[in-house]
Amino acid sequence: MAPPASPAALELRGLVKRFRPGLLGRARTVLSGIDLVLEPGASLGLVGPNGSGKSTLLRLAAGLERPSAGELRVFGHAPEERRARARIGYLPDGCPFPDELSPLSVLGLLGSLHGLARRECARAAEAGLERVGLAREARRPLRHFNQGMKRRFGLAQAFLHRPDLLLLDEPTAGLDAEGYVVLEELLGEARARGAALLLATHVLSDLQDHCPRSAVLLAGRIAAAGPTAELLGDRQRLLELYRELDTSRRGAR
Repeated sequence: MAPPASPAALELRGLVKRFRPGLLGRARTVLSGIDLVLEPGASLGLVGPNGSGKSTLLRLAAGLERPSAGELRVFGHAPEERRARARIGYLPDGCPFPDELSPLSVLGLLGSLHGLARRECARAAEAGLERVGLAREARRPLRHFNQGMKRRFGLAQAFLHRPDLLLLDEPTAGLDAEGYVVLEELLGEARARGAALLLATHVLSDLQDHCPRSAVLLAGRIAAAGPTAELLGDRQRLLELYRELDTSRRGAR
């Protein structure tokens, strides 16, 4: 008898996300009917203009928000479950951590959420900060960090627990020269150990370097998907898709 197939690293079926501004506000659909499967060890790029729903999709996959409809599974489990959360590494666009906390404090909190024992977390935190060039800043409040330092700290927390699924939102935005080198090394090591990667960006070169396949997200829907080289090679088709989106938005006003 053949062994049971391993669950997908990330599986979305008919995913819908709506936001309602206030109690009486009209609900706005940000993601509509997203179907996506990312197998263990695979890498997928998610490209689209600002406002297309990329960041929302990653927050849902990370378990930070709940979908309005549809199914979302991380290795067969809901992303907010501990056994799923322990396998997710999430890099948000920006630095959402409290400015008064130090890198060590934040990593300690995140490590416990990921299920790391205290000593293991301490070792991983120190090694991670050393890796991204912030060992000397380990106890300094984040408010003293410049943008490049905050992005490098973001890498340290995303890769802290050697996750099996990486969700990276605009990973090169605001990254300094030292951070680019570290990012390349961390992604190479993650690929070598079989981690899956979902990388959201509007920087097309990020996709070419790291994702053999990509999907184009426009107005909350997947407008096109396939090999990255083919999608990016047909720049005219991408421009047409973006123009269609702009035209539809103007008509809706």
